[in-house]
Amino acid sequence: MGLLERTQPRLLIVDDEPANLKVLRQVLQDQYRLSFARSGEAALELLKTENIDLILLDIMMPDMTGFDVCERLKQTPETARIPVIFVTALKETIDEEKGFALGAVDYITKPIVPAIVRARVKTHLSLVQADVLKETQVDLIQRLGRAAEYKDNETGMHVLRMSHYSYVLAIAAGIDEISANELMLAAQMHDLGKIAIPDNILLKPGRLDEGEFKMMKAHAQIGADILSNPRSPLVALARSIAIAHHEKWDGSGYPKGLKGKEIPLEGRIAAIADVFDALTSERPYKQAWSVDEAIALLQSEVGKHFDPELVPLFVQALPEVINIKNRFAEQIQKSG
Repeated sequence: MGLLERTQPRLLIVDDEPANLKVLRQVLQDQYRLSFARSGEAALELLKTENIDLILLDIMMPDMTGFDVCERLKQTPETARIPVIFVTALKETIDEEKGFALGAVDYITKPIVPAIVRARVKTHLSLVQADVLKETQVDLIQRLGRAAEYKDNETGMHVLRMSHYSYVLAIAAGIDEISANELMLAAQMHDLGKIAIPDNILLKPGRLDEGEFKMMKAHAQIGADILSNPRSPLVALARSIAIAHHEKWDGSGYPKGLKGKEIPLEGRIAAIADVFDALTSERPYKQAWSVDEAIALLQSEVGKHFDPELVPLFVQALPEVINIKNRFAEQIQKSG
């Protein structure tokens, strides 16, 4: 089956009573592809060979209860993300808190109400789709970041290191974890505008002349232009970082010459992460600096290039930074 042929989601209905399977089939068969299992063990076996989008799972079954099945599902990476809706009779005393703790997303009571079953299934499949779209957006963002870096760093490790440094510094600065994660993703597009810079400038082993440097500096505005009119908050954040990560605290940066806290916080964070990684990485035009040399440079530029409150936080987080540096070390690529 091709990717485009997979239109209707597939549901797995698990119940030891054939009558219950028949009722749910009548309710759902017009909208979804259905698979059936009459025991927990049978369901787990079926999941080894079929791609299931959502499971309707009876709780009170012999040998293996629905709780047991759910626990097994959530312990297995291949099935952990499949949403599970428990189906239970009204007369049964069920510990709902236990079911949610095991990872279920909802409960439906018997005798079922067709409209409620269809609504619950639709809701939870929509949430799955939203998660998939988010993952797709993140995947594309990461690939765009690597594309910008590919010409002068084929491994893309600079993008990964710099974005993780940004996350560490954001957390140290008191930013909540969700926002710090978004900053980490958005930072991966900080140099997107480099895709428009000619190779003879980007890869030049020596110092750039005035005209070449002017062209190189244009990458910040180009990146912002590529990301202009964003419909996603994540892309809006990426645009802010792209245009602001070369601004300097004293106003001598580019492209707008912003000064102090006129520079958005995400830009000030990305600037430190970007410069640290650039200094400690080998490039066609330079050897890598030691961590101590790079930190000394950051400290000497406090209040000039960098936010005076952020540099000490970065230094305090240095053990985490070094761990990231080692984890995403450059992979030496040999041709031939």
